[in-house]
Amino acid sequence: MTKSKFINLKIIVLFLSISVLLGACGKQVSGTNAEIAWSKIEMVVKSMPQTSFLDKIYNINDFGAVADGLTSNTAAFEKAIKACAANGGGVVLVPNGKYFTGPIHLESNINLHLEDNAEILFSTNPKDYPLVHTSFEGTELINYSPLIYAKNKTNIAITGKGTLNGQANSTNWWIWAGSKSYGWQSGIPSQNDPNNREVLVDMAERDVPVSERVFGEGRYLRPNFVEFFDCNTALIKDVKIINAPFWILHPIKTNNIIVDGVTVTSHGPNNDGCDPEYSQNVIIKNCTFNTGDDCIAIKSGRDADGRRVAIPSKNIIVQNCKMIDGHGGVVMGSEISAGVNNVFVENCIMDSPNLERAIRIKTNSKRGGIIEGIYVRNLQIGTVKECVLKATMTYNVYGSQTGNFIPTIRNINLENIKVNDGGEYGILADGYKESPVENITFKNVVIKKVDSMYSLKNVKNVHFVDTYINDKKVESIKD
Repeated sequence: MTKSKFINLKIIVLFLSISVLLGACGKQVSGTNAEIAWSKIEMVVKSMPQTSFLDKIYNINDFGAVADGLTSNTAAFEKAIKACAANGGGVVLVPNGKYFTGPIHLESNINLHLEDNAEILFSTNPKDYPLVHTSFEGTELINYSPLIYAKNKTNIAITGKGTLNGQANSTNWWIWAGSKSYGWQSGIPSQNDPNNREVLVDMAERDVPVSERVFGEGRYLRPNFVEFFDCNTALIKDVKIINAPFWILHPIKTNNIIVDGVTVTSHGPNNDGCDPEYSQNVIIKNCTFNTGDDCIAIKSGRDADGRRVAIPSKNIIVQNCKMIDGHGGVVMGSEISAGVNNVFVENCIMDSPNLERAIRIKTNSKRGGIIEGIYVRNLQIGTVKECVLKATMTYNVYGSQTGNFIPTIRNINLENIKVNDGGEYGILADGYKESPVENITFKNVVIKKVDSMYSLKNVKNVHFVDTYINDKKVESIKD
C-alpha cells in the first residue's frame, strides 16, 4: 500500500470514529447539559491528522521569480510547485520581497511558505484567472479560479508570517458587487453581480449540471481568495491576508483542516473571514478577523444546491480568536441547506461598534437545514451593535426568501459570557409556529448594558441560569 493510500485510509477510519462518537453525543445533549459535548469534542481535536512535509525546499527564485512587485511570477510559482510535487513534496519557499502573480494552484504534500517580509500581490485582471470548478455563495459553478486553489489534494499547507494581498478595491473586484455601501466613489458604474447570482441560483434550482454552469468573462462573479475544494488534511498558519475580492478562506468539502494564527483584514463586500462549507473537523484558532462581512461563517450550500450535495458541516471548533469589525463574530448560514451541527466556540474576544452580533444563525424557508448543537463558552464581548445572540428563520437580504423548506434550529448553549454593551437585544430569535427555535440556554452570562433583554417569536424552552442583564437576574421563560 502506498503512503498516500495509507494516510487516506487512516483519515477515513478516524473520521468515521469521530462521526459515530459525536452522533451519539448529539442524542444525549440537550438544554444545559453541554459538558458531555465539550468532552467529546476534545477527542476530535486529539484525533485529527496533522500535515507533514519532506524537508526539501524549493525557492521560487530558483525558478525565475522576480521580487519587484511588477513582474508576473505565475510561471515561477507553477514550476516550483510542479517540481516539488514531482519529488514527493516539501516546502515551496517565498522569500522576502514582493511577488506579483496570477492564481496559485497547490498540489498534494506541498507547504507554500512565506518568509516574514514576503508579500504575494495577486493580479486584479480577470483574464489571468482560468475557469475552474468552484463555488459562489453556496452554489457550485465553473468560474474564475480562486487566488490560491487546491482541488482533490491531501496534506497541503500555507504557512509563514508573510502577506497575501488580493489587491481588491473599489476600482476592480469590489465594484462587481453592485453596491455603494462600502464607501466607493459615486459615478463608478456597477457591474452588478447580484443579477448574475440570480442566474446561477436559477440554474441550480433547475438542476442544471455544474459542468454547464459556466460563468467567467462578462458574468461578474468574484473569485474566492483561498479555496481548498475536496481536500483532506490541510493547514493555514500565521499568514496575513488583506484586500480580498470575495470570501477569504473557503474550505469546501474539506475535512481535517486547521486555521491557526491567521490575521484577516479586508473590508470589501462579502469579505467573510473564514467560511467552512460542507466541511467537517475544522479548527480555527488564535486568529484575528477584521472584516467587511461575517468574521467566521459556517456554510453548507444554498437552497437546491445544498440539498443536492447534502453534506452537513460539523465538528467546527473556534478557539482563542479575536473578532473586530464584521456582520457577526461566529455565524451559521445563510447558505446552510445541508445543515450544521456540533459547533464549539471558546475563549474568544469580540469587540467593535462595527461588530453587529456575537453569535448568529441565519436561514429561511428557501434554505431550510437543521442547525443544532451550538456550544459557546468563555467569551469577552466589549461592544456589539445589534445583539449577543441572533437566531432567525426569516433571513431575507435578497428580498423574499419564502419557500417550502422549514428550518430547524435547536440546542444553543452560551456559558460564561461577559458583555459590556450588547446593543439592542441580549437574544433576538424568531422561528416558525410549526418549527420554533428550541432550547436556548444562557448560563453565567452577564450583559452589563442592553436596550432589551430579548425579543422572541416562536421560540421554545429559553433557560437562564445565573444570568444577569442590566444588573437584574433573569428568570427562565416558562412555555
